[in-house]
Amino acid sequence: MYDLIKLEQKIVPELVDIMEKRYNILRNIQYNQPIGRRILANNLGIGERIVRTEVNFLKSQGLIDINTPGMNVTEEGMELLEKLKDFMYGIKGLDDIEDYLKKSLNLQDVLIVPGDLEDEPVIINELGKAAAKYVKNNLKEDFIISLTGGSTVKAVIDNIPKMSKFKNITVLPARGGMGRNLEIQSNTLTAKLAEKIGGNYKLLHVPDDLSDHALEAMLNEKNIREIVDKIQKTDILIFGIGKADEMAVKRGMLEEEVNELKNKGAVGEAFGYYFSGKGEIVRFTPTIGIRREQLKNISLSIAVAGGKSKAKAILSAGLNLNAKVLVTDEGAAREIMKILQENN
Repeated sequence: MYDLIKLEQKIVPELVDIMEKRYNILRNIQYNQPIGRRILANNLGIGERIVRTEVNFLKSQGLIDINTPGMNVTEEGMELLEKLKDFMYGIKGLDDIEDYLKKSLNLQDVLIVPGDLEDEPVIINELGKAAAKYVKNNLKEDFIISLTGGSTVKAVIDNIPKMSKFKNITVLPARGGMGRNLEIQSNTLTAKLAEKIGGNYKLLHVPDDLSDHALEAMLNEKNIREIVDKIQKTDILIFGIGKADEMAVKRGMLEEEVNELKNKGAVGEAFGYYFSGKGEIVRFTPTIGIRREQLKNISLSIAVAGGKSKAKAILSAGLNLNAKVLVTDEGAAREIMKILQENN
């Protein structure tokens, strides 16, 4: 089927472009409903006149409703979105890119969702859906799940369905750290996931960048020591990957420290490790939780990150942290493939 579609794409490429545009509009309405035309146009970066024309078409097909609060996707529209997702995946050749990255990066699995997070912020929900489904399909009784904080990991947890069939699941934060945004902290997400799947959980209320003396003192606390021991027995790890400079700012580093990271070529960050484009560790923010050397013992570690500009970060951090599965978007995947091909 997809061979025929790709042939049509070569002969009449505008048909595929129109289909992709309407798919993006429907998807954006789905994640922001009810939404007005002006906000939709801003989200998609296209003119209001184009949006008006496309919206009128979608309404005439019974795919959306337009009311005073804004636009909503109908039940028929939701069904079409699910079918179009597989269709867009096929015509974009994402299965071939998945195979290429899987082999090139020696990964267990690569999952790519259509689109680019930097162009369409709603893509974060697609990343969350894909990763959540993978976690659900690999979850077993008596498992320990550990996770970091961050908006991408939050999207994963948001898309995990309520479950009660798995017994004795323990959910833990992968590392300590108390950031400013409570909603995306690992402790908050840990409690939320445990509630969804009927699991037990423990929290780590410890700051980043501890001195060696303070770190040792906290590790001697019985409760903390017990949590750390459990974290090291993690079965499934879910973590995000950040751009080094952005994460340094979020963690409250001084301007001179951020500049030092840039001068050392830092491009990616995860678990407090800052990696250069060559994969070297240029800085580590010590805290309590999983360490880099322990990651190889985790049977299923899932890195979730998207956006074209994160390609170097994903390469530098994901590979050096023994990720088994990469969940990313089309923008990042194509850029990663480009980098790998240029270096060969």
